[in-house]
Amino acid sequence: MKYFTTALLLLAHFGSADAAISVRDDDGNLVTLQKPAQRIIAMAPHVTELLYAAGGGNKIVGAVTYSDYPEAAKKLPRIGDNRQVDMERVIAMKPDLIVIWLHGSSERQIDTLRQLGVPLFHSEPQKLEGIADSLLRLGQLMGTESVAQPAAAEISRQFAALARQYGNRPPVRMFYQVWDKPLYTLSGSSIVSDAMRLCGGVNIFADLKVTAPVVSTEAVLQADPEAIFGTSEKNYGGVNLWRPYTTMKAVRNDNLFTLNGELLNRAGPRMVAGTAALCEKLELARQHRKN
Repeated sequence: MKYFTTALLLLAHFGSADAAISVRDDDGNLVTLQKPAQRIIAMAPHVTELLYAAGGGNKIVGAVTYSDYPEAAKKLPRIGDNRQVDMERVIAMKPDLIVIWLHGSSERQIDTLRQLGVPLFHSEPQKLEGIADSLLRLGQLMGTESVAQPAAAEISRQFAALARQYGNRPPVRMFYQVWDKPLYTLSGSSIVSDAMRLCGGVNIFADLKVTAPVVSTEAVLQADPEAIFGTSEKNYGGVNLWRPYTTMKAVRNDNLFTLNGELLNRAGPRMVAGTAALCEKLELARQHRKN
């Protein structure tokens, strides 16, 4: 796996100060601006983090609920959440770029945004290397390459270091629990599964077609993972719900782990820290094999 994405991956070229800027988004659609974006709306928390990391925090005029990192993002005006957007507020903000994220309930609001005639950039990295690549492309759209390029290079360097450290470690079959009522997990198409692969983890539900499927307790018990990971986001019982199932490998080997969900479930720069934490816990699971 190649994690170094450098300036060679830049898709747009500046021929002059007033040249149009064109990049492709994560759907492969061409996004063209006549000049660097100055008024941007971020439609997902990970988008907000990417924009700040790419040097464009001062260009964000609106963001959705839970866009709370970095600290300055908490003060951004809100335009709604992932279910409903206040279109009047969006129009009043006069954005010249809207960075969107597609999810189960977003189709209708995205269609409404398209009617505004404002360029839309779809951000949804599905591989870890896509985070640095996203920084580069967003930096181009904002004219902040001097910040975005070194930030992207550093993210790539850190993922490469993790890959060297953990890439050849013995595999660990694992279950990643996003939520427990109902029991949500992530399939192989999620960027979190890419983090698992880097660390030597094997997602027991990687083959499911839905990105965030609901699974049954019985399906997890039947798969009998060696380790179970939950997030520290507020849910009901977390990974502790598995403790009564004493015949499970994960329970027998004391491999019930809790991670910071914001570091792993948001496809932004902090996934470096989230992936590192995941790798460390998987290494603990390997050590528990010796006991």
